[in-house]
Amino acid sequence: MSTDSSSLPAQRVGFVGLGVMGGAMCRNVIRRGKFSSVVYFDRDPAAVQSVAAVGGRPAADLAELASASDLILLSLPDGDASEGVVGALLPLMRRGQLLIDTSTIPADLARAHARRCDEAGVLYLDAPVARTREAAEAGTLSTMVGGSEEALGLARPLLECIATDISHCGPAGSGEVVKILNNMVLFQVVNALSEAMAIAARAGVAPELLAEVFEKGSADSFALRNHGRKSIVPGVYPERAFSTAYARKDNGYALELARQVGVSAPGAELVARILERAAQAGFADRYFPVFHRLHEGD
Repeated sequence: MSTDSSSLPAQRVGFVGLGVMGGAMCRNVIRRGKFSSVVYFDRDPAAVQSVAAVGGRPAADLAELASASDLILLSLPDGDASEGVVGALLPLMRRGQLLIDTSTIPADLARAHARRCDEAGVLYLDAPVARTREAAEAGTLSTMVGGSEEALGLARPLLECIATDISHCGPAGSGEVVKILNNMVLFQVVNALSEAMAIAARAGVAPELLAEVFEKGSADSFALRNHGRKSIVPGVYPERAFSTAYARKDNGYALELARQVGVSAPGAELVARILERAAQAGFADRYFPVFHRLHEGD
């Protein structure tokens, strides 16, 4: 596609989706960015108000947001939401605009978005984000980007407001592949930690001690220092965090990707069964390491 990048001043930002991660990201764009304006939209009035307290301007609808933006960033809960918003938004966009989807969605859906955007003369990036909600608040996320170098160059000042690590993973869909597999590995590591801590407790060793010693050896990891230390050890599994339902969704995307490329993924299949049990136990809306309660009770 031929797009004149000089027609995209990268001065006006639109933001759709102000949930736990998106709201924090949008607030950082307002605080840190040097954009002429930031407009945002979410169906939840409380989410809009949490951003309005910092600045920027709410948009009444997607049409108003599209007309007032040069770059539009999406932060949505799943592939269905992304498909719905992109389908509604794209007919409202102009040639030369840039659409950045930070949602975690199937890689083939990201590639479909890219094709539709290309046909409309719109640049597209899939740029899902990783790390914790604390990292979202601090603006220290990691983002994995799929799309052209041209689009990434235009998006970089915006992405730098929300992330300290920006990895270009390849063409459209590549960012989603990497993010989905990142989460697949994370879930399996957290499950291994949960099993180890349940075994340790039954064997007379405190999980706190286990975590402390693990941190000094080869079992140290991001998952241990965050999910293990901050969630499993103290037994803290809040709502409005990365829930069991979200983990099931992302692990399901990983299993579907594995099937598409013909690779067996028994570890991810085990996690799928554990997450299903956690949901059936009433933990669907709780922070996903809550499945430790299943291991404690086994």
